[in-house]
Amino acid sequence: MRQTRKGRQWYFGMKLHVGADSRTKLIHSMTTTAANVHDANVLGQLLHGKETRVYGDQAYRGQKAVIRKYAPRARDFTNRRYRHRGVVDEVERGKNRWKSRIRAKVEHGIGVIKRVFGFTKVRYRGLAKNTHRARVACGLANLFVARRQLLPL
Repeated sequence: MRQTRKGRQWYFGMKLHVGADSRTKLIHSMTTTAANVHDANVLGQLLHGKETRVYGDQAYRGQKAVIRKYAPRARDFTNRRYRHRGVVDEVERGKNRWKSRIRAKVEHGIGVIKRVFGFTKVRYRGLAKNTHRARVACGLANLFVARRQLLPL
């Protein structure tokens, strides 16, 4: 694990990158990286190839070539820059807001991992042990999210 700086705040640890289905809210892929690795570097590992749309925040902006390589039928719906040199483009800002509503469904699984299973801070030293713990947490989060469909009425 490594350290990185965001603004004037230093962080040490790891990042959990999650690929999830927007309809079912289930996590289909995940990867972990050190804290100093940019989010856009792992986009190919989060795609399974059968996507029709790819939603992401501005960290994944400009990754059309990667999306085309790993998910050839997918359309790019990542958030775009709406503020340039102090001027706000309200049309692009509205589009980003619409995209964020769909992305919010996917964030539900991450909230379950953090709040229900307590994965807010790493427990072990080293990326390998924490990656294993994150995989288990993602599997349990999928069960937690789909518990109503799995239990008989």
